[in-house]
Formats: sequence, C-alpha cells, structure tokens
Amino acid sequence: MNKTLITNPIMWADVPDVDPIRVGSCYYMVSTSMHSMPGCPIMRSTDLKHWEIVSYVYDTFEDNEAHRLENGKNIYGKGSWAASLRHHNDTFYVCFSSNDTRRFYVYRTKDVVNGPWERSVIDGLRHDPGLLFDEGRVFVFSGNGSIYITELTADATAVKPGGIDQLLFETEREDIGLRCEGCHAYRLNGYYYLLFIEWPRTGNMRRRQICYRSKELLGPYERRIVLDDDLGYHNKGVAQGGLLDTPNGEWYAMLFQDHDAVGRIPCLVPVAWEDDWPVFGIDGKVPEQFEVGLPESESMPLVISDEFDYQSDRLARNWQWNHNPDNRLWSVTERPGYLRLRTGSLADSVVQARNTLTQRTEGPACTGETLLDTAHMKPGDRAGLVALQSHYGTVGVAVADNGEKFITMCVNGGAGEEKVLEACPFDGSVVHLKIHFDFEDSIDQAVFYYSMDGTEWAAIGEPLQMKYTLDHFMGYRIGLYQYATREIGGCADFDYFRYQRYC
Repeated sequence: MNKTLITNPIMWADVPDVDPIRVGSCYYMVSTSMHSMPGCPIMRSTDLKHWEIVSYVYDTFEDNEAHRLENGKNIYGKGSWAASLRHHNDTFYVCFSSNDTRRFYVYRTKDVVNGPWERSVIDGLRHDPGLLFDEGRVFVFSGNGSIYITELTADATAVKPGGIDQLLFETEREDIGLRCEGCHAYRLNGYYYLLFIEWPRTGNMRRRQICYRSKELLGPYERRIVLDDDLGYHNKGVAQGGLLDTPNGEWYAMLFQDHDAVGRIPCLVPVAWEDDWPVFGIDGKVPEQFEVGLPESESMPLVISDEFDYQSDRLARNWQWNHNPDNRLWSVTERPGYLRLRTGSLADSVVQARNTLTQRTEGPACTGETLLDTAHMKPGDRAGLVALQSHYGTVGVAVADNGEKFITMCVNGGAGEEKVLEACPFDGSVVHLKIHFDFEDSIDQAVFYYSMDGTEWAAIGEPLQMKYTLDHFMGYRIGLYQYATREIGGCADFDYFRYQRYC
C-alpha cells in the first residue's frame, strides 16, 4: 500500500478551529476566518497532508458599518467563529456563530466547490457549535462550560418547534481556567462523543483535549482527558478539532496549536480506540512524523505569488479582504497586469483601511514583495505592504498634504493612530517594497525594506516584534493597502505580489 509521510504541523500557518470530514475518498476541512472575506474557507485533501483551498462558504455574511470598516467600527476578533462542517444526504452543511451579531448561521450546498450556498439565520449566540445528524434528527451542541443542546429542523434551517433545547451538562470547574468549549459531536460505536478543549490552572497548565461520552443523547456523560501534549513547543497544547477516518479504517484527529505570532496551526494526530474511548497520539504524545495509509498527492500552496494577470475581476482563492470589500474600488482589469486600489473613504490608519487585500504568513520564515506605482496617489494618501495584526507594521509611500512623497515605515502608535518610525524623501513614481517574517522558535520578528531597482534593498524603520493579540485573534497576515487621510479618489497600482517561504 502506498503511504504518505506526515510531518507536524500540517500547515505552519493560521488555520484555526479546524473541523474535518471525509466524503468518499476526499477530505474536507473548514476553519475560522473571523474578519477576513470571503470567509469560512473550505480546504480539500486526498492524503491528509496536502490541503488546497477549493471554496469559501460566503463572500460576506453581513453588510453593516462594522463589517465595512466605516465610522471607526470593525469586527476584529469577531465575525465567524469555530465553524462546524458536516455532510448528510448528499448535502454539505456549515454552521457558525458571530460574536458581533449574536446570531447563528447555517449554510448548505450540494456542491461544496462551486456552490451556491443557501443561508439561514437563527437569533442567538451558540458558542463554538458542533453539528450532529442523528437518525433523522439534527442537533447543535454549544457553550463554554455550560454545554447546551438545541434541536434543529430536519433541514437545519431553524430551531425545531417543541424540540430539545436545554442545558446538557456543566463541565469541570475546579482548577480550570478555560472551561470546555470548541465542541465536535459524533455518534460512533453506539455512543455519543463530544470533544472539547479546556485549560487547567494546575498540572501542565496548557490547553488539552477532553472527551465526554454517553450511550444516551441526554446523558449522563462520562469524561476523560484524551490528549495533553505540546509537541515540544513552549507548553502550547495541541487541542481542539475533529475526528475522521480513512476508507481502510484508520482514525485521525485534526487539531491545532497556538504558535504565537504566526497564528494557530493545524496538526494531524493518530487516533486508536480502546474500550470505545478515542486514544489520541502515540503513548500520549503527538508524533512529529508518522505514516498514513494513503497515496501522497500533489502539494498545493496555501500562500501564492500573483502577477495580477486576470481576465476578470475575480482573484485567486488564496486572497482574502480585510473586512467586507467595496467592489467598486478595486480592479485587476482596469490596468491590465496590476491590482488597482482606489480610495472611497477616509481612514486614520491601515487597520481602518477599506480594501486591504491579504494572505496568510507561514513559518518558519517567509517574505512578501511588491512593486508599487504611486503616480495616481493624492495628497494624504498612504499605500504599501502591511504586516497585519493589532500590533502592525507597514512599509509604503505617504503623500504629504503639499504633494511631497516619502517612503515610510510605520507601526501602531496607539489610540488608532500610526506612528512613523522612519520617513525617506521619494521623488519617483515606482518603488519596490518587501517584508521578511521570521517565526522560527517564536522569534516573531518582521523586517521592512524598500528598493529602487528590486535588487539593492535598504531596511527601513525598526524590526517589528510581532505579537498575537486577542483583539484581532488572528495570526499575522501580509497585505496590500491603499487609503486616504485627506481626500478620496486617488489610486495605487501594484504590479505584482511575490512570495517565498523559507523552510
């Protein structure tokens, strides 16, 4: 039998709150996307090692000031959380809650790659939901510490009138900092299994994987710690995710691990069954390497270079906008071979800039580079490359009110304002920009560069000590931005985006 060698992590990039399933010989996985649009990325694999983004569940899911970055509002750290993916009766279902709208969303489609997805909205927050189809009935398990069960209609579009809707049980409280959350629900071997994570204040004091099981839907449920390991990385527990099996009967779990500034990264973990309990890992540990009984497939990049050579204004799936885009104000066809970003509103910093186009960063190190044409920027405009998180850094061009241009490196100065660390006079039109990210062993440093010819590079400003903060709740992204501080109507043209990962 052909086998594939797995090396953990599966992806050294921010792909959190993973929920995997198998449909035939293909595996699909959804993850949290919060304020990035389009959202709820669907990834596909045939070997559990190489994953390709094949679709998104939605382009946007709400249209309001916060989702549009208007009037100082935003949904950083909110948006869609911890989606659940299931396949039932030839239909794919994805559900999630949004912390900013306090609503529960259910999407369904027959075609997970091409859509379309039908959308249903249910009032009320159902934290970290786990969807379960069980003998003609549909349930959602949700909560943090207090675990609830809610019965939905057979098509999962609404709460079932007169159906089960109650507290199922309370999880452990003693010496627990973060009580159980991140539910994944299954019915296997005659049992109901509910998988969670929790974070104890004693012992190893790291996130760990918990399993509750019962032969009856409403309990009582037994509890067991099924994994408590950090893969040798700074006491960061590998936990939270779902189970899946292969056609030949092997079992695995796709979990994730906090990896500081790069984000929360997925790991594949072997699973065995003993006395109808899932046993995660090998001798209680997540192996760095092991083989799965599947033939290896072609590797597909998670982050790509892009020459912006498109026939229509539809970008590669690897790109996501920071919040809802204004589709009137960007194009890859208006100036062929360029991404053109126009300003349509004013902003005081890059985190409030509309139409910032982003991709993930990857460890252990990576570099993103672009060529910026500033010919059509107006006084007060800012454009360039950003290392995007709450504690961000930018390298780009700022046009002063008198029309003078400067190459600048800026950081978050607090109170919603950018702090300029260095500004170099610039009398040209075109400049090369680059950011190098180093995530090796949590160095978590980004260095910013500019060049007049794309060959000789000069560092600018200071290295950014990257920090993963919960107000954004997302690993660092690299983005192309343009915004106005004085008047709208200017535009910035990006000739390409070139990316390289260093292993």
